[in-house]
This record gives sequence, C-alpha cells and structure tokens, in this order.
Amino acid sequence: MIVKKFAKYLTGIEYPKEKTSWNIAGMIKGKNAYYRFDVREMFEMPDGTLAQKGRLDTKAQKMVIEGEKNWMIIDLDELHEYIRREKKKKVYINDLIDDLEWTIFLAKN
Repeated sequence: MIVKKFAKYLTGIEYPKEKTSWNIAGMIKGKNAYYRFDVREMFEMPDGTLAQKGRLDTKAQKMVIEGEKNWMIIDLDELHEYIRREKKKKVYINDLIDDLEWTIFLAKN
C-alpha cells in the first residue's frame, strides 16, 4: 500500500481516527514541520495518462505523488491558488514543477 511505503520517510506519524481527506500525518525525516498528507495511488485516464484527483476543500496540507525514483510533495494551498488563478480543471505535473514554489522531491531508498 502506498501510505505504508511513504510512511518510511516520516517521523512522528499519526493516522486519521475517522474518515477524512488525508491519509497520514507526520514530519519528513530531517525536517521539523508537521503536515497532513494526501497519499493515494495514481489512476489511469482513458487515454492511458496517469492522474491523481484532489479536492479544494481537503484537510490535507500536502499531496504526495509517487514517481519511479522519487516522491513529489506539493503544497495544496499553493496548488489551489494556482488552480483558481489559472482557472484550470486539469493540471499537469510538469507544469506544476515549473509554476509552484513549494515542492519537495524525496529520493526513494
């Protein structure tokens, strides 16, 4: 399960006690900020493109996207602002890398 794989990179882990929009909370190892993370498997669109759904009213603070060699962590407040400002329904990871300031890449072990 993806949450269990990502948990290896966190300390001070907490899981939600009830159904909510985040899957795991904790601090990224070597960092001192505590976040709630939205960590879910990607799904395949009809055209074969991998995608991730999200909501503007989420309680998560960061979204985690699993890549082959790393984890990409996106700040959801910044992403939501980008979506509103650009009036987008779909965003692409390559665009986000260039357009968002708070993005962390964690190399997979």
